[in-house]
Amino acid sequence: MKKFIVRFLLVVVLLALGFLIGSEFRSYDKKLSSKKASYASEFFGIDFNKDELDINLNKLNSLRNNYEKIRALEMPNSVIPSILFNPIPQGFEFDNNQQEVKWSKHDNVQLPDNPDDLAFYTVGELSVLIKNRKISSVELTTFFIDRIKKYDPKLFCLVTLTEALALEQAARADTEIAAGNYRGPLHGIPYGAKDLLNTKKYKTTYGAMPYKDQIIDMDATVIKKLEEAGAVLVAKLTLGALAMGDVWFNGVTRNPWDTTTGSSGSSAGPASAVSGGLVPFAIGSETWGSIVSPATRCGVTGLRPTYGRVSRNGAMALSWTMDKLGPISRSVEDCAMVFDAIYGSDDIDPTLYEAAFNYTPEVDFSNLQIGYIKSVFDRDTTNKAVNDVVLNTMKELGAELIPFELPEFPVYDISFVLGVEAAAAFDELTLSNRDDLLTRQDRGAWPNIFKSSRFIPAVEYIQANRARTILIDKMAEVMKEVDVYIAPSNGGSSLLLTNLTGHPCVVLPIGFENPREPNSMTFVGQLFDEATLLAVAKSFQDATDFHKQHPKMD
Repeated sequence: MKKFIVRFLLVVVLLALGFLIGSEFRSYDKKLSSKKASYASEFFGIDFNKDELDINLNKLNSLRNNYEKIRALEMPNSVIPSILFNPIPQGFEFDNNQQEVKWSKHDNVQLPDNPDDLAFYTVGELSVLIKNRKISSVELTTFFIDRIKKYDPKLFCLVTLTEALALEQAARADTEIAAGNYRGPLHGIPYGAKDLLNTKKYKTTYGAMPYKDQIIDMDATVIKKLEEAGAVLVAKLTLGALAMGDVWFNGVTRNPWDTTTGSSGSSAGPASAVSGGLVPFAIGSETWGSIVSPATRCGVTGLRPTYGRVSRNGAMALSWTMDKLGPISRSVEDCAMVFDAIYGSDDIDPTLYEAAFNYTPEVDFSNLQIGYIKSVFDRDTTNKAVNDVVLNTMKELGAELIPFELPEFPVYDISFVLGVEAAAAFDELTLSNRDDLLTRQDRGAWPNIFKSSRFIPAVEYIQANRARTILIDKMAEVMKEVDVYIAPSNGGSSLLLTNLTGHPCVVLPIGFENPREPNSMTFVGQLFDEATLLAVAKSFQDATDFHKQHPKMD
């Protein structure tokens, strides 16, 4: 009996101590929360007095409960926000008068004496060979599959070889063409897709270890449209993990011109594969330089379309207001052919706009205003020799170059919208700590960007997007001066600014500072006027031979 009483009293004492300790912790936690609120208000540059802090503290704690309930909802990467970005400036009018698209004529295209040379034919040239049945799609597809198997160990640009699907699609193309059912210039042409585009029965890894075995059993709209055009998917190609850089879960994708260096990114695999002759064209994506940068490094041509031109349904979301899909290929007109197949609305992506694409390869410079960003050209003395070639060539073609400047605006100060949207797109990764599986963990890598972006207030995110509205209108005002403008790809604010406003650009090779380091130039066009932009860029490219140069792969 005495032992029972002793034990009972001991339990009572322990419970009392626990209550007192818990009360102290609750009091301490409340003080700590108040202190945190004070620190937060100071950090965000807002002056609250003690009474205001105390009043708002309960509201903040209540909001945290709201956050927890929202986090409990199932929201895969494919769920888009109900607030949509609008890149259209005030008074903008769409051209909806669609006319017949015209392509350059490729007369007398023959198979090369050296079969390896076929790897560097343009889409236009390959299409003539296939249409005239000088080579079958199965033969061409097998040729590129063999090159992928041979050279990927050097380039690390392949995630998944879709060999069975490719041979099936190629055989279907040959049957259709033999029956006289020719679908157009992409019919029977092999291609690769950046591995953030969903494909039935094949993995879509996002280049990131947490998703390396992910299968989303659907085809992205772009994949469907290319299949409708008769193109043949041979490979899912690498991207830097979650669309940053060239580092993915199996290593670094290489630049074919110098395999000791990376191919840049995030469309690392598409640029590397096209440059090395592993595919004639590939689909990449850009949020802030992810087509322009690897195309520059690998010496190939890329088109970043206007925001709202190409469906992103079935593509990994990084930034709902900045993501764009576009082709990487050997030539400007190759990009035009691919764009013609993939642009336009679908029934799922609500961010798309209808506009005509009236491409023709001829251009009359007497009717066009071509600008160049004078301050950037003057400042870019490192690449002056190759930059001067571009300006001089344009003048020889008949273009009257107009000194042009972008609107003065704090574009880098609003660029955090990308980090905020990316953090939301991959919030589950952060909350589950699976971001620890990503290869890169340095200060500028996604795991830390995701975390730091959580400290950006929703009010500031909205304010930044209101600032984008001002920027869009300012850009529309200065673009009244030109139809197209030219800018060094890595100079000035043009790259970020036009990704924020949604303007289209073409990036193309312009020569070398040294034999293993290609340079590029960017041509930027009016919103939804890819036709004029591509025609102007093609005119320059046809007057040079930089796009015909390719790395020696053996």
